[in-house]
Amino acid sequence: MIIKSIKINKKIIFAIISIFLTITIISSYLIISKSTETNSLILWNKSSTNNTDKNENFIKWVDFNITSDALTKTAKLDIDSHNSDSEIKYNWIELLSYLACKNGGNFKNFNENDLTTLLEQLQNGKTIKELTKNMKYYNYYYESYSAVLSGFIGNYSIETENENGTTTFQDKYGIKAFLPIAKNYAFSHYDDFGASRSYGFKRTHLGNDLMGNTGTPIIAVESGTIEHLGWNQYGGWRIGIRSFDKKRYYYYAHLRKNHPYAAGLVEGSTVTAGDVIGYLGMTGYSIKENVNNINVPHLHFGIQLIFDESQVEGNNEIWIDVYNIIEFLKQNRSTVFMNNSETKDYVKKYNFKDNDLN
Repeated sequence: MIIKSIKINKKIIFAIISIFLTITIISSYLIISKSTETNSLILWNKSSTNNTDKNENFIKWVDFNITSDALTKTAKLDIDSHNSDSEIKYNWIELLSYLACKNGGNFKNFNENDLTTLLEQLQNGKTIKELTKNMKYYNYYYESYSAVLSGFIGNYSIETENENGTTTFQDKYGIKAFLPIAKNYAFSHYDDFGASRSYGFKRTHLGNDLMGNTGTPIIAVESGTIEHLGWNQYGGWRIGIRSFDKKRYYYYAHLRKNHPYAAGLVEGSTVTAGDVIGYLGMTGYSIKENVNNINVPHLHFGIQLIFDESQVEGNNEIWIDVYNIIEFLKQNRSTVFMNNSETKDYVKKYNFKDNDLN
């Protein structure tokens, strides 16, 4: 009886230990698996309340997961209210920041009723400041989304062709950022941000691959300054463009072998939104320059956010998922044509001016 009793007790003890370990593992997993958005809110909250070191008072991380549907709906409200000279002019970044507070930063939980209610309150005389004064993280979302989207909608002038064949500039308000693939060129993509990569070392994919045909003209999404131009063993022939407000760094990689760039581009020069900057290819994954080691022709496109210059390079870099941005920008593509049959260089057909930069 004593031996049997000991065996039973051992079983009970083992079962208790197993349950305890299981609970501990699950708890640990849940802690580790908290969304990066929550972590970024914590980082932002600490930095915004700790003013002992002003150099640390900036956003450390952004988890950008706004759906293309939410981007399109709020952009339309913004643009329509400005073009109709409505008494109430919406700001899509304000609308999106409010919605983020409502859905905990996860736009998979986006409820259109929240947007409808917000619009009704604004139409009834409430201000966005009044409606968000008790939303703890509204300022975080507004600053984060402004860093991503502030160059996408605004005032611009675009060259328009008249019936007699002449062209004139028309002032407009609307989407002034362009899809990185030229108009009338096919491409496909899927949300591959964060996927595993192994060349050189194990790492995550910090961009979106747009599959297309070699030679497809690549377009500057936004106006800015060329910061990097040349060979990188991971990205092959690549180009890096910094927005004029310094918040966004656009990275275009795996450009075409032998003829990767549009004529005349050098580091330090400026480009205008809609310009042809290069050509799609499959270079990269090689220390040796001008080598095609990528299996499928595609453009690697990425956006890095920079709130402080310490985030430009190293472990503090902030790269966002641009899949939904690509989906959103499909509605605004740059028309191009071949202007040099010998070099087979392309340029945009209609000149563009960003009037918000003047």
